[in-house]
Order: sequence, then structure tokens, then C-alpha cells
Amino acid sequence: MTERTLPVPDGLDGMRVDAGLSKLLGLSRTAVAALAESGDVSLDGRPAGKSDKLTAGAWLEVTLPDPDRPLDEVPAIEVPGLAVIYEDDDVVVVDKPVGVAAHPSPGWTGPTVIGGLAAAGVRVSTSGAAERQGVVHRLDVGTTGVMVVAKSEHAYTVLKRAFKERTVEKGYHALVQGHPDPSAGTIDAPIDRHPKHDYKFAVVASGRPSVTHYETLEAFRAASLVDIRLETGRTHQIRVHFAALRHPCVGDLTYGADPVLAKRLGMTRQWLHARRLGFDHPADGRWVEFTSNYPADLQSALDKLVAES
Repeated sequence: MTERTLPVPDGLDGMRVDAGLSKLLGLSRTAVAALAESGDVSLDGRPAGKSDKLTAGAWLEVTLPDPDRPLDEVPAIEVPGLAVIYEDDDVVVVDKPVGVAAHPSPGWTGPTVIGGLAAAGVRVSTSGAAERQGVVHRLDVGTTGVMVVAKSEHAYTVLKRAFKERTVEKGYHALVQGHPDPSAGTIDAPIDRHPKHDYKFAVVASGRPSVTHYETLEAFRAASLVDIRLETGRTHQIRVHFAALRHPCVGDLTYGADPVLAKRLGMTRQWLHARRLGFDHPADGRWVEFTSNYPADLQSALDKLVAES
């Protein structure tokens, strides 16, 4: 069993236990509800039910069970909404839906890209750690969009090197609160684990170099649609950088987004989408690029802002 103790962040204040912990720990609401029902969730030392409300600053204690299976046994489970954009002998490019992790990890009981591909009969590279074979980069559970997985051992080696050497072009669209000033620029700020909250990241002087380039595509009354190109690929990089500018992604309560605006736009996760991905194909070196359209929830929020302008 693994025990985690941490304070409830401000962004989760007032949320139900099952909804808030789902966002905080990357678990499904069903999994959190099961933990609460078994007495494995407490607030300030008192057992918490799945429908109880979280209070900012309260001490949260969660006991997570060890995985029921070894991580090298990735279950082949169909993932609704996981679409294959492109596939050949070396790579498979997918459009990842919200609520899906790239690969299995301790405490995650939800669907994964690797499990979904296995269910679809797609064989991936055996290189890499057992539970994430073929995975050369990842998207957050709450981030949608284009992602590539290596199918051949050669492709895995080439793509891992390409991501490390920053020759891959990663383009995102994000809806951020307010209006960044300047409207286009570069955020160069090191990122590491948050010094007080280990479930998130922050700009830290001793962190790893992190560079984000952005350009405003359209400005609305309460938010701006920005095009983003990542030079580095740190965990939560876009979310952390824009939160540091006081322009968090709409709906990103973990990093200080306005819950009122999120609710008005119908957002239950961060408005962040991996719009495009380009790389030299590992087989012959030709440049290939793939794009992904906005999913329904992101498009709906954007349409509401357009209607209000």
C-alpha cells in the first residue's frame, strides 16, 4: 500500500471528493469513489465520503493499493475515441482523447493509449520500460491531441533521440485566461517539482531549462487562444509557464484557473490541445507532420467565447 498526504489546493476548494481527487491524482472518479467507500480517504483525520466537499488547505490522506498486476502486463482494453491518424511498419500516430494516459503507471486504473492500441491489434516496439514500450513522448491525461508511438525497434531509437535532441516540432493550442502581454514571445523559465506540493510543478530557480514560444491567435473578452511551440518537453510545461505569467489555461484549476470562468464555458479540464506534431520519419528521414482537430468540449468552450465577443 502507498500512502499520500498533502494539502487540498485552492483550485479544488468546494469540489466533491471523487471529482477533486480524480483531477489531483490522475485516477478515474470510479476508482476514487471505491477508495472513499473502503475508508482509504480522509480529510483532517476524518474519513471522507465520495460526495463530501473538499476544503482548501485541509490535510488529505489517501491510501493507494499496490497495482493488482505487474506493470509489464498491459491489458488490451478498447479505448473509445482513440483514433489512428496514420500507421505504417515503423510508427502509429494517434489522436488521444481526454481521460486517457499514455501508458500504465502506479495508481492509474483508467484507459491507456498502449492498452487501446493492443486492443486494436496494433503491435508496438518492445523497447523501453515494460509498461511503456513504444512510448517516445507523453501527453497529460487531461490533454488531448496528436501523439506518436514507435512500432519498430529502429523507430523507437530514432524517435527517442529526436525528442532528446529537440528536432521534433510540437505545436499546441491553448485557451489562456486574460491577454498575454506581449501577445507573442518566449517564456524561458526553469521547471521542477513544486517545493510544497509534490503533485504539481512550478518555475524553480534550480529547475531544468524549459522554453515555450507562443503567439496569440485570437483575443476574446476573458481569454486568448494561443499557438504554442515547445522547445523543451517538461512535465506540465505549458500549464506551468502560463500559470507563472498569471494567464493559466482555462479550466486548469490545479494551476490557479478561475473556476467561475471554467464552469461558464463548460470546462472540466485544462483547455490544452496537441494540435500538430512533425518529425523526420525514422525509416527514410522524410519530414512528416500530423494535425488534430479540437475535441467537442474544447470547441464548445471556444464557440461560447466567440458568441460573447
